[in-house]
Amino acid sequence: MSHSQSATTDTVTLGGGCFWCLDAVFLRLRGVTAVVSGYAGGRVAHPSYEAVCGGGTGHAEVVRVTYNPRVISLSDLLDVFFTTHDPTTLNRQGADVGAQYRSVIFYNSPKQKAAAEAAIASVTARKAWPHRLVTEVSPLPAFYPAEDYHQGYYEANAFQPYCRVVVAPKVAKLRQHYMEMLK
Repeated sequence: MSHSQSATTDTVTLGGGCFWCLDAVFLRLRGVTAVVSGYAGGRVAHPSYEAVCGGGTGHAEVVRVTYNPRVISLSDLLDVFFTTHDPTTLNRQGADVGAQYRSVIFYNSPKQKAAAEAAIASVTARKAWPHRLVTEVSPLPAFYPAEDYHQGYYEANAFQPYCRVVVAPKVAKLRQHYMEMLK
């Protein structure tokens, strides 16, 4: 169980636009014990938010989701992931443009890689999105936690304009489609 917290939890690292959105979505799911916003997939050790936003580091904004697989499956987490962000837009989510906003699943085991590939095949087969998925599936490189003020950002800043316009609709979509999975 590489990169796992213990025998009762596992982790998966996901990128799908701004990490504030993913953090807000995954924190609300039963079985998720922690969500850490951070950076992965780039060329620079310990990048800053400003450096990542500048686009020169190659990192994606990601969340490391710690979960109890006896409560919520990786398949369910990936289903939520593919519902709450647009996996068909290359290096962008809405107005957020750049490789740091790419759709990516960083796996930490062959089992996670297989689950990611199965989820992509399922989403594609059921035509959940009108365009081809561009989600990258890559081995987990180094993960760097983001600065403290990014952790739990939506909870602390729900009335900030970006949160109201961009994050809140994703949380609403989560509630609409996955009410039974919420804490």
